[in-house]
Amino acid sequence: MSQWFECKVKYDKTMQETGAVKTVTEPYLVDALSFTEAEARITEEMQPYISGEFTVSAVRRVNLSDIFYNEGGDRWYKVKTNFITIDEKTAVEKRTASFQLVQAGNFREALEVFENGMKGTMADFEIASITETMLMDVYQADLRSAEDKQKSAAQ
Repeated sequence: MSQWFECKVKYDKTMQETGAVKTVTEPYLVDALSFTEAEARITEEMQPYISGEFTVSAVRRVNLSDIFYNEGGDRWYKVKTNFITIDEKTAVEKRTASFQLVQAGNFREALEVFENGMKGTMADFEIASITETMLMDVYQADLRSAEDKQKSAAQ
């Protein structure tokens, strides 16, 4: 199971509209085993994209049960679902909250991608909310062996 960390990266960015340099802080999501690994991974991922210095200003653990990717999406939406179970002893419905992340271009597409991803689910659930996040990108762990990484880098 993946452990997700939100890393905030602070750097100087040249604004395209005015050409002015502005200090910005952008959040990214990283799959890592620890806070230390999350900071190291986001530093490694950001180096090719940022010229100049940058700092990782914050790292926090994020509770996500699943991520639904969509190549056409440029935004990230957080979906809160309530899984519904019935207690056999008291016959009372119990709702357990769970959070998923969906990549999509807009709200409607986020709902479609989420519903398609949940089609095979046997459990009863309801969507409690869908909100757009400020996340810039999501970096999943690269689980290939070191040998496979070397081969793909050589190509």
